[in-house]
Amino acid sequence: MIVMGVDPGTALTGYGFIEISKNGQLSAIDYGVVKTPAKEKMENRLLQLYESLNQKILLYQPQRSAVEKLFFHNNVTTAMSVGQARGVIMLCLAKAGLEIAEFTPMEVKQAVVGYGGAEKRQVQMMVKSILNLTEIPKPDDAADALAIAICGANTYRSNEVIGMF
Repeated sequence: MIVMGVDPGTALTGYGFIEISKNGQLSAIDYGVVKTPAKEKMENRLLQLYESLNQKILLYQPQRSAVEKLFFHNNVTTAMSVGQARGVIMLCLAKAGLEIAEFTPMEVKQAVVGYGGAEKRQVQMMVKSILNLTEIPKPDDAADALAIAICGANTYRSNEVIGMF
C-alpha cells in the first residue's frame, strides 16, 4: 500500500510517499516540496499547488493519504493562506478518490517519536530511522510530510487489525 503525506503551506507544501510492504516495513518512495512564488497571485499559487500534487498522485497512485491539521494561534493572515492551501490539497486528494486522514502536529509526533512534545529534530531523526534513509530528508517540510505519511500508515494498519477498514 502507498500512503501520501502532505504538510500544507502556501510558499512550501511538503509531500511524501511511503510504501508499506507485505511484512509491514515502511520505505520512502519520493518526497519533496511544491514551491510557489510569493509575488504570484494567490489563485495562481493555489492552481500550481493543485497541479503539482495531482501530477504526483497520478505518478504514484497512493491508496491512502494523510494531511496535517492546521494549528495556529498568533498569525491570522498566515492561518488564512495556509487554510486556502489546505483546502486545495483536500480537494486534490478527494478528486483522486483518496481517503484522507487528518492529524494534529502532536498526533504526528506521538506516532513517530512516541512523545507528543518531541522537538522537530527528534521527529526528523526518527523519520530517517523508520524509513531507513541515509540522511534526514530536506527541506523540513518534506520531512514533516513523511512523518505525516508514517502517522497515516500506522493508523491505517492499526485500524485494519481491529477491523475498521
